[in-house]
Amino acid sequence: MSQTTADTIPLQGRTAPASAHDRAIKRQRVLDILDATGQESLLLTTNTALTWYLDGSRVHISLAGDPIAALRVDRDGDHLITLNNEAGRIAAEELPAGVTLHSVPWYGNLHEAAAAVGRSAGDAAAPLAEAAVATELRAARQHLLPGESARYSQLSAEVATVMTDVLSTARPETTEFELVSRLAGGVVAAGAEPLVLLCNGSSRSGFRHPLATHSPLGRRAMAVVCARRDGMVANITRWIRFDAGTPQERDAEARIAAVEADIFDATVPGARLDRIFAEIQAAYARHGFGADQWEQHHQGGPAGYAGRDPRVTAAATDTVVLNQAFTWNPSGPGVKIEDTVQLTESGLQVLTVDPRWPSATVNGLQRPLTLEL
Repeated sequence: MSQTTADTIPLQGRTAPASAHDRAIKRQRVLDILDATGQESLLLTTNTALTWYLDGSRVHISLAGDPIAALRVDRDGDHLITLNNEAGRIAAEELPAGVTLHSVPWYGNLHEAAAAVGRSAGDAAAPLAEAAVATELRAARQHLLPGESARYSQLSAEVATVMTDVLSTARPETTEFELVSRLAGGVVAAGAEPLVLLCNGSSRSGFRHPLATHSPLGRRAMAVVCARRDGMVANITRWIRFDAGTPQERDAEARIAAVEADIFDATVPGARLDRIFAEIQAAYARHGFGADQWEQHHQGGPAGYAGRDPRVTAAATDTVVLNQAFTWNPSGPGVKIEDTVQLTESGLQVLTVDPRWPSATVNGLQRPLTLEL
C-alpha cells in the first residue's frame, strides 16, 4: 500500500476547500466520540461523513455510487485510503493538509485496507464502524463552523440565482425536461452537482416528487433543486405561473406559508425534532389542510452534508443547536414551500435567497411568492 501526505503534493486545478481551523475542531469532536466509546480508531465510509470530516473534499465519481475513499481516524492521525486510479486527483485537488493518503489497487477492498492501516502484526483491534456511532456523528455535524457557514451561504445564494435566471425565462410551451436541463446547466456551471431536479407542469401538479417529463409547463409549474458543492447540499423549491392564479391557489399558497411559519417558530435551540414533528402535524390541521396531510410527503429536517440529516419523524430525538441548518418542506395539494435556512443567534436566516424573486413577509421572514410571468 503506497502513501503520501498533502504537504508534499502540489495542488493543481482545484484547491481542497478545507479550513485548518475547522478541521481541528472536527477532529477533536471525533476524538471525543472515541473517548466516550473507549475505542482507538473510527472508520468513516459514507459520503456524508467523509465530506464533513475532510471539510469539503470530493470523494465520489458516480453521484449514485459509493465513495471512492474511506478514512480511518486514529489518535495519532488521519488516514485516507483510495483506489490507485483515484489517488493522483485526490492528492492534487482534494486532500487536506495533515491527512496521510494511501492507495490500493482499483480492484482492492477499500474498507479492509482502511481497517488495516496502522495495525501491527498480531493487533486484532478493528476500528469502530461508522454505523455504530451514527447518532454521535450526526450531532458532531450539527453546529456548522465559520468556514462551512460561509461556503453554504454562498452556494445557497448561487442556487437561488440559478432558479431565478432559469424560471424567469420559462414559457407555457417550455417542457419540464427543457426546464430542468437549464437548471442542471446552471448548477454545474456554479461548480456544484445537481443531486435532485424535479419539475411539474400544470398537468402533473398532483405529484409531490415529480421527475421531469416531456410535458409542457402549461399555466403553472414547480421546480425543485438540491445542489451539492464541497459536500454541502442546498435545497430550494420555486413556483411560476402565467396568469394571476385562482383564488383557491392563492389561498393554499398563503396557508402553506403559514404552516412553514409555525415550523420555523418551533425551530429553536434545545427543541427536539420529534416535538417539532408534532408541531408540524398540528400546523397542517390548524391551517386547514387536514390532520393527515403530513402523511403525504416527508417534511424535511436538518440539512448540511446530506439533503436531510435526518428527515424528521416521530422517532427523531436529535436536539436543535445554534448554527444548525434546516430545510423544511411542508406541502399540500398543488402547493409546496422550501428553502435552506440556518439558525443563528439573531434567529433564522434564509440562505437560498435571491432578492429578484418576489416575496412577502410572513411572521418576520421574507418568503417566496409564486413568480407571475
